[in-house]
Amino acid sequence: MSEENTLGLYIHIPFCKAKCPYCDFYSVVFSEDKKNKYVDAICRNIKAYSLENKNKVDTIYFGGGTPSLLSAKDIDKILSCAEKFFSFSDFPEITMECNPESTSKEKITGYKSAGINRLSIGVQSLCDKQLEYLGRLHDASTARQVILDADSIGMNNISCDIMLATPHQNPEILSNTIRQLAELPVQHISAYLLKIESGTKYFNNKWVSESVPDDDEASDLYLQTVEMLGSYGFKQYEISNFAKSGYESRHNIKYWECKPYLGIGASSHSDYRGKRFYVPSDIDSFIESSMQKTIIEDENPDREEERVFLGMRLSEGIPVEWIQNKNQNKIKSFCDAGFLKCEDDRVAFTPKGFLVSNTILASFCE
Repeated sequence: MSEENTLGLYIHIPFCKAKCPYCDFYSVVFSEDKKNKYVDAICRNIKAYSLENKNKVDTIYFGGGTPSLLSAKDIDKILSCAEKFFSFSDFPEITMECNPESTSKEKITGYKSAGINRLSIGVQSLCDKQLEYLGRLHDASTARQVILDADSIGMNNISCDIMLATPHQNPEILSNTIRQLAELPVQHISAYLLKIESGTKYFNNKWVSESVPDDDEASDLYLQTVEMLGSYGFKQYEISNFAKSGYESRHNIKYWECKPYLGIGASSHSDYRGKRFYVPSDIDSFIESSMQKTIIEDENPDREEERVFLGMRLSEGIPVEWIQNKNQNKIKSFCDAGFLKCEDDRVAFTPKGFLVSNTILASFCE
């Protein structure tokens, strides 16, 4: 089946045991009753959207929140519904985010039986003190055990999230986390620079502002991550993502290549049937509506601009011809400064360039 006839499906699970102090994603406190109603609403929406969609689903991503608060039975119900009403392409990539404290070997076995074939584990750090600063509910030992358990039952596509420039993080602490992860059966690592967002517990927290690395130190930690992960065989393929060969996230690449995806669930986003829209961050509205309410972000997206801005997130970059001629001199100057590289008629960011990518891309619009 051609790529034009396939669709990515994103399912947002907004439940959490507790709110991390740095997180600005939509989430609510878990309850069994509300969870059951939410799962029913997801299935109801899958059926509703299938009536207007002729594409097959080739990637599914359960994001959160904490999807691992759902049982294997819940995941099986959702995936069975999706396969019935959308149908799957051959060998779909089906990813589930999970947190170590809400995951067990028994749960992973059930998730795998339900159809999950890729785990994204919220490790964040393998330093207990760092996990404490981040308000995480697990320790390093628990995170390591979840990875080993997943591998032992045949889950051979494991991704781990780590955070950079966290309170009191230094090169040695970061190095220890990367080294330990690289020695575990992990195929993909996402590394995110901490951003202090308005509305989070970290915002306007004096201790945090005084303890996080400054911009120069954060840049050094990012470049250290790129170099170390590369030395362990994790190739950078996107600003924040690194993978061993063949283990790049097929679902996330859809976002950066402007491929269609449908989001279901409170706070989910979509690029579907030529429009960009999102669902309000209101779990009760989602549960109570016969079909999820949506708000149009862009009725007619500028695809030429999007393919430049999103395509440049990828390490392979984009064809030089996609960038307007008026910017050719800028490209040369950024290449000379070591922020861009031009090879085989393609232009791409260097690791150093990724750190200032928004500024460079904005200059192309001037």
